[in-house]
Amino acid sequence: MSNVPVAVVTGSNKGIGLAIVRALCKQFPGDVYLTSRDPGRGQAAVALLQQEGLRPLFHQLDIDDLQSIRALRDFLKEKYGGINVLVNNAGIAFKVHDTAPFAVQAEVTLKTNFFGTRNVCTELLPLIKPYGRVVNVSSMVSSSALRGCSQELQQKFRSDTITEEELVQLMTKFVEDTKKNIHDKEGWPNTAYGVSKIGVTVLSRIQARLLNEQRGGDHILLNACCPGWVRTDMAGPKATKSPEEGAETPVYLALLPSSADGPHGQFVSDKTVRPW
Repeated sequence: MSNVPVAVVTGSNKGIGLAIVRALCKQFPGDVYLTSRDPGRGQAAVALLQQEGLRPLFHQLDIDDLQSIRALRDFLKEKYGGINVLVNNAGIAFKVHDTAPFAVQAEVTLKTNFFGTRNVCTELLPLIKPYGRVVNVSSMVSSSALRGCSQELQQKFRSDTITEEELVQLMTKFVEDTKKNIHDKEGWPNTAYGVSKIGVTVLSRIQARLLNEQRGGDHILLNACCPGWVRTDMAGPKATKSPEEGAETPVYLALLPSSADGPHGQFVSDKTVRPW
């Protein structure tokens, strides 16, 4: 078992994820794993960074596939005895003009962005070592989507006592309500991506609370963040930030010094804690 510290970035063969890996390779004192669903694309991204003189490692990871998540978990446990930094970056978004029915967009988007991210956390959070750092990449859209929810839903999503089970029930209900075409009536906003990222932000708040209760002495810091509007395949060429600029806040949270006692359980953008 290696004593080398290890950082893992999900969905990191392009865009913000790749920029996070690049920055960690320069700043993190240990092994950095670039992961992607498609091994070919992942290896190509590793080769690109190697040409820049960096030394990322590769492991396949499809966050929609529990077996894939568990294979990574077992590998990290055996080789490193745990994880020091986990950045949950993997996510998808339908294009604005996509013609897929809203119910399909809702199901597919939440499957990856919320349920896939949650599965990664369920399997990998127990491996986080003392002084570990966990960053769940959310979006400012989670805030605007929250404001688009009914008062009743807003109260639930802002609650300091909501449980993971209750959150899962709400996310599942959103998908079911879109299938019945009653999501408007039930108080949901018209954005599947936004609701999926509400889920990520609230999940982060819950996870931080549980870490306090169960592992309070381990000094683990876990946060959700918004990288900003970044020029990627997902956001398009008109966005205001480069991927490197988008990586700044996730990398800042991933590299919080061991002496830091916060932020923790917060929603952070531009390295600043935002109200939820």
